[in-house]
Amino acid sequence: MASLAQSSISLPSLSNRPLVPRAGFSKPSSVSLSISGRNFPSIALQSRGRQFQVRCAAKPETVEKVCELVKKQLALPEGSAVTGESKFAALGADSLDTVEIVMGLEEQFGISVEEESAQTITTVQEAADMIDKLLESKA
Repeated sequence: MASLAQSSISLPSLSNRPLVPRAGFSKPSSVSLSISGRNFPSIALQSRGRQFQVRCAAKPETVEKVCELVKKQLALPEGSAVTGESKFAALGADSLDTVEIVMGLEEQFGISVEEESAQTITTVQEAADMIDKLLESKA
């Protein structure tokens, strides 16, 4: 079992001073953690002036459903590893495949995705986050 010290992430102090980007670290919008190949849900950060609001990303079951749809849509071989961090392009998807993935997600989850939002989705996690956000606002 890997120790957390081997796979930890540290963020600059978020005290009463603005977040100052450092080399290789520029205003993150989300943080993901992977330990020994096991992925944990991402945490999204939203800037609120000098404060950050932390919210958990999509539900694990949403991420799993998106993973399954992506595997099916891209006709990936059985046993292909698809996780929240998987990029559509790295899985072999072109722009038409991505549009078809979004259309499949709309049908499966009963949602409607605006074109601007659909164009910004590049990973399974981003798709799952968008789905949960749309479902929450629909409820």
